Amino acid sequence: MAAPATRAQAHAAYDAYLAECPTRHLLDRISHKWVSLVVNALADGPRRYSELARTLASVSQKMLTQTLRHLERDGLLTRTVTPSIPVRVDYALTPLGESLLPLMRAIKAWVEQHMDEVLAARAQHDASA
Repeated sequence: MAAPATRAQAHAAYDAYLAECPTRHLLDRISHKWVSLVVNALADGPRRYSELARTLASVSQKMLTQTLRHLERDGLLTRTVTPSIPVRVDYALTPLGESLLPLMRAIKAWVEQHMDEVLAARAQHDASA
């Protein structure tokens, strides 16, 4: 089978319900809370590490660094180092990362819009338990 046909067959076989499918791993990655927040924070353009850390209140340095590395590895953002004193590092969404942005924005908006309903449902559930 030719390479393009093999790739097409593998693509057709992607199924996130299967534990070993690479789509499952990517779904795990992009559904992480810090990924969603980082992608949303980069929506308006490149940001420095320190800007991201301030925007994402309570994220640890380790978790932010890990999240940025994973997103860079997955091709969702770029890391640009500008030699200066101190060194300047900027992070920006790639076109692939920008294609994820509408989904992340929609999830963030849904959560913000429906939080009162979720809190009420939790309280009702806890009261009846």
